[in-house]
Amino acid sequence: MSELLLQKKHSSYYYVKSKLSTGLPLFAAVFLVLLIALLLLHFIWHGAPGITWAFLTEAPRNNNTEGGIFPAIYGTVFLVFIMSLLGVPIGTATAIYLSEYAKQQSFFSRSVRFGVNTLAGVPSIVFGLFGVGFFVQFIGKGIDTAAQTTIWSKPSLIWAAATLSVLTLPVVIVAVEEALRNVPQDLREASLALGATKWQTIWRVVLPNSQTGILTGTILAVGRGAGEVAPVIFVGAVYSLPQLPDSLADQFMHMGYHIYVLATQSPNAADALPLQYASTLVLLMLAFSLNLTAAYIRLRIRRSHK
Repeated sequence: MSELLLQKKHSSYYYVKSKLSTGLPLFAAVFLVLLIALLLLHFIWHGAPGITWAFLTEAPRNNNTEGGIFPAIYGTVFLVFIMSLLGVPIGTATAIYLSEYAKQQSFFSRSVRFGVNTLAGVPSIVFGLFGVGFFVQFIGKGIDTAAQTTIWSKPSLIWAAATLSVLTLPVVIVAVEEALRNVPQDLREASLALGATKWQTIWRVVLPNSQTGILTGTILAVGRGAGEVAPVIFVGAVYSLPQLPDSLADQFMHMGYHIYVLATQSPNAADALPLQYASTLVLLMLAFSLNLTAAYIRLRIRRSHK
């Protein structure tokens, strides 16, 4: 009788444990989706009435309390584009080296991985100070000294993009390296057995089969870079700039910084609240559109491979 009761206890214990192991993750996933949906509905409800064609296409006026936000949209998109051009190739090349060339237990490989993990945990404002010291005052001042100009030794679009590319490097490296490792080793061995070199194998076999992972790293980098405010404050973003940047050496408006200033430095916070909601909704739509574009390209690549 006691053995029967013990078996029942064990069976009920494992039953409850199995239910919890499936129920808790499901609850967490549903809660997260509902939280995101409520957040989006909140901003849509308060921000959609303020989004008009004039708001999206005009320049700001009267200390950003009137007019539109087109320079901020343009500056954010341009910044993310330059950041991706700078950061994704460097991150991809680093991931290729770590995955395909470096010995996994070598001192240099472990040092690079330690540096990548350390960068991932550094606060974003520290990257802004690094951008000022390294890109603006060191590289930019060095270029101006050599060229006898005063163009590059000041905050600008190119230094903001370079700073964000350094900030997003760990995201790209981790995502791309994981994608490279998911390529079956048999494909590499077959390519080498047919006489291909190491680089030919990487270029013709490994990279084509890891394109979706590279795009995933790009999506994550774009998502983070588009919303970062602290670094760009120091290295290029300005509060109000009616004209669009003409070159990489110009300063620019940024959506995140624009929203921050509206929320903290407006003469009348109550009057600026509708502009904050509308600008925040535009920033969310901009980030979602960039991510959806990259996700669509990734889906097309997957279908072509199939």
